[in-house]
Amino acid sequence: MIKGLDIGLDNEEGHVDLPKLKAGGVDAAFLALYTSAELSPEQATTRALEMLASVYDALDRYKDRMALALTPGEALANKERGLFSALIGMENGSPIQKSLPLLRLFHRMGVRYVTLTHNGDNEIADSAAEGKRWGGLSPFGREVVEEMNRLGIIVDVAHVSDLTFNDVVSYSKSPIVSTHSCCRALASHSRNMTDDMIRRMSDKGGVIQINFYPVFLSDSFAKAYSEKGEGALPRPTPEDVVRHIDHAVNVGGIDHVGIGTDFDGIEVTPEGLENISKLPVVFDLLTKKGYSDDQIEKIAGGNFLRVFNDVINNSLSGKQQISL
Repeated sequence: MIKGLDIGLDNEEGHVDLPKLKAGGVDAAFLALYTSAELSPEQATTRALEMLASVYDALDRYKDRMALALTPGEALANKERGLFSALIGMENGSPIQKSLPLLRLFHRMGVRYVTLTHNGDNEIADSAAEGKRWGGLSPFGREVVEEMNRLGIIVDVAHVSDLTFNDVVSYSKSPIVSTHSCCRALASHSRNMTDDMIRRMSDKGGVIQINFYPVFLSDSFAKAYSEKGEGALPRPTPEDVVRHIDHAVNVGGIDHVGIGTDFDGIEVTPEGLENISKLPVVFDLLTKKGYSDDQIEKIAGGNFLRVFNDVINNSLSGKQQISL
C-alpha cells in the first residue's frame, strides 16, 4: 500500500488497489509493512505501526469487499464469501529492534511473514546490499528464526546475503520462502537466487516467488537503468517473467515456485505488466508454454499457501491440519 492512496479506488498512481486486484483475478495478497534501511530501529517500529493501522483502517472501511486472513483456511473462507483476503507481512525485520517480545506482538497484530532484512544489514542479519556486519545471521537473528518457527511466522530470505541464506536454511526447522526474487542464472543481480539456493530452499519445502522488477529480470536492462534511470529502454516483457518462472520450475520443481510481483515496491515495471490487473497475461503465457491448469494454480498461490500451512502446523499453535 502506498501512503496516501485509497485502496478502495482505482488509482492512477500505484500498482495495487481493490479494483485492480479484482480485474487481475487476485483474491488474496500480502500487504507488506515496508521500512527503509535508512530508518533507525525506533523509527522503523513507528512506521510499521502506522502502516499496520492503515491496513486495519482499510479493513474497517471496506469490510464488504475485503477481510483479514491469518491462515490459509481463513483466506479460502473469505474467497467463498466473495471477499478479498488481506494478509500482512513485514518487509525488513528492523521494527522488532532487538526484542523477541516485539516480534511476538507483531504476530499478535497479524504479521505472518517477516523479510529478515532490506537493503541494509540490521540486528538480525546481513543483507544482499551490504553483507558486512555479521557474516550471515547475528546471534539474535538465530533466536529470531527459532521464535518465528515457534510462532508460525514464515521466514522470508528475500534481500538477505548469500551467507545469511546459508544460515537460515541450516537453522530454520520450517520451510522458508523468498517472497520476491528472480533467478541469478538468468540475471546476475545479488538479490537473485542461485540455482543451488533454489534447490536447497526447495529441498526444505520452500518457495521462490518471482519478482517483476526489470532490474532483476534482465542484466541488459539493469545496465541501461543504471545509466538512464526510469527512461531506460527496452523494458523486459511478460515473456521475461515467464522465463524466470520456467527456470525456477526446472531447477526447484513445480511445487516450489510462485509469483511475488513487488508491485508498489518497484519504480518501473515490465512492458505490459504495469499493475496487478495485468497479471492474467503471465498465466496465459504459461498456458501457451504447456503448463496445466493445476500447475498454474500452484504457481499462482497454491505453493505459497502450502508453505504457509506447513509453517503453522510446525509451530506451537499448529493444533490441526488445514485442508487446502
